[in-house]
Amino acid sequence: MTEASLERLRAVHAQMKTELHRAIVGQEKVIDELLLAILTRGHVLLVGVPGLAKTLLVSSLSRTLDLSFSRIQFTPDLMPSDITGTELLQIDPVSNARSFRFAAGPLFANVVLADEINRTPPKTQAALLEAMVERQVTSAGRRHELPDPFFVLATQNPIEQEGTYPLPEAQLDRFMFHVQVGYPTLDEEREILRRTTGGVGEDPKKVVGAAELLEFQRTIRGVAIADHVYDFVLALTRGTRSKTESQMSFLRDWVTWGAGPRASQFLVLGAKAHAALAGRHHVAIEDVRAVAHPVLRHRIVTTFSAQAEGVTSDHIVDRLLAEISPAEKVGVGVPGVPVKS
Repeated sequence: MTEASLERLRAVHAQMKTELHRAIVGQEKVIDELLLAILTRGHVLLVGVPGLAKTLLVSSLSRTLDLSFSRIQFTPDLMPSDITGTELLQIDPVSNARSFRFAAGPLFANVVLADEINRTPPKTQAALLEAMVERQVTSAGRRHELPDPFFVLATQNPIEQEGTYPLPEAQLDRFMFHVQVGYPTLDEEREILRRTTGGVGEDPKKVVGAAELLEFQRTIRGVAIADHVYDFVLALTRGTRSKTESQMSFLRDWVTWGAGPRASQFLVLGAKAHAALAGRHHVAIEDVRAVAHPVLRHRIVTTFSAQAEGVTSDHIVDRLLAEISPAEKVGVGVPGVPVKS
């Protein structure tokens, strides 16, 4: 990774944030996490109550990218073929020969907004799995490649229960980040009122295209990472797993299911992007800490005891970050989990 490519990456990142703030007030952490995922080919699940501009944020992001964009409004009657596409019978007007032609669905775009993803049945939710992991769609036995780059940015309302279908853990694991979208501050909400109840605001301008974005993704993968940082990543993920020697004792009553190897991969990739945007050619422990919550919060399944005590997955990640010492290696002290003495 050259110094010039690193500077260009940082300049584009700063310009994208500037353009996003033409439409979005505040939400600095949410925007940072969303851009980190885009730079590492990751999918994002944005969770927040209605009216927090989740959909506006994603659509505004798409305007800063010179990429194709598609919005899918998930509803209870949406079928898998409605999003993936279907085979249509085609008749040649000259020879009357009949053949089937694949009509691509809205998934065939670079940026896909899956709006209110928990409002559609599991059958349609599952249709996203192949697209998110394999970046392809299978129809009538034939595979169709999705465009590159390809991102699924999904929104979800956490407070509604009726008429919703919670995402299964297998699909949640496909999302790199689970981003919590919170309420704005008093000053931010005042600025929102000024912008939205007055004149027409400015739309974000395009900043980066597909070719340069793919180059940025390759650049980020070239960021160096030392063995002790790998050990810290492994300690975080292995420490969440239940009924293993790697799990810390205080978690045994709180965790039913912990993070898998995909969490470790996303921690490393997110930390590399965070380091590159900080102007460094190597990953530090602080970079891993910065992405630990959005990577791990949806991969930790808490017990009924934890829920009764008000212990959330974020609380568990906080405790892990406080207990694990980056100075130790996996296998020292508590088996598989480095802890402070």
